[in-house]
Amino acid sequence: MSLLEVKNATLKFGGVVAVNDLSFNVEEGEVYAIVGPNGAGKSTVFNLISRFYDPFAGSIHFDGVNLLDLKPHQIATHGIGRTFQNIELFEQATVLQNLLVGRHRHRKTTMLEELFFTPRVRRAEHENREAVEQVIDFLDLQPYRNKMIAGLPYGVRKVVELGRALASGPRLLLLDEPASGLSVEETQDMRFWIDDIRKEMGITVLMVEHDMGLVSSVCDRVLALADGAKLAEGTPAEVQKNPAVIEAYLGTGAV
Repeated sequence: MSLLEVKNATLKFGGVVAVNDLSFNVEEGEVYAIVGPNGAGKSTVFNLISRFYDPFAGSIHFDGVNLLDLKPHQIATHGIGRTFQNIELFEQATVLQNLLVGRHRHRKTTMLEELFFTPRVRRAEHENREAVEQVIDFLDLQPYRNKMIAGLPYGVRKVVELGRALASGPRLLLLDEPASGLSVEETQDMRFWIDDIRKEMGITVLMVEHDMGLVSSVCDRVLALADGAKLAEGTPAEVQKNPAVIEAYLGTGAV
């Protein structure tokens, strides 16, 4: 059984079909990318998995659990972490505080215990701080630990959002355009991190990305979409050579 199974997923907005009878599987331990032109439905697929949208038809299973039976806030508790195409951070909080938000799904203490700061709460706080410090070290965020998000450059914010998702301890990490807006050097760092996230942390990665250089260097398999439907699936090299993919990106004359 695959870690993530999407079968015949369809989503409509009025008369517009955003995702059209889409099926694909992501195996545990792989890095899998979804690519395609703007408006192809890539981020919409992420929103289906995250339960922001309800599909018109089809099914989505994660490790045997039917995600369509869950509410959006329950997705993280089942081991799915996510970043967003438009960075979603608490700007008036520090990097450390934003990363600690990612630990919320591990909370087991009660409100009463929190109020009296019991030994159980102190142990949980220590565990959460230790987990976050490991993420800070992994992503080289030490210089920014106590700085406010509002004062940080765009590239650092992207890394912080990745860190918050990692702090949740996911089995599956959804990365929505992780290299968008990054410099060449920052993109190279992102490539190393994605590779290490899979190899050192054992986390499966599903990513949406336009940078085919990044996709080719880190991904095992690629799914190409156009108009919400599958064009091709295979290794990065196979997908880039597919005539239907070339036509979708460059037009009929390029085939």
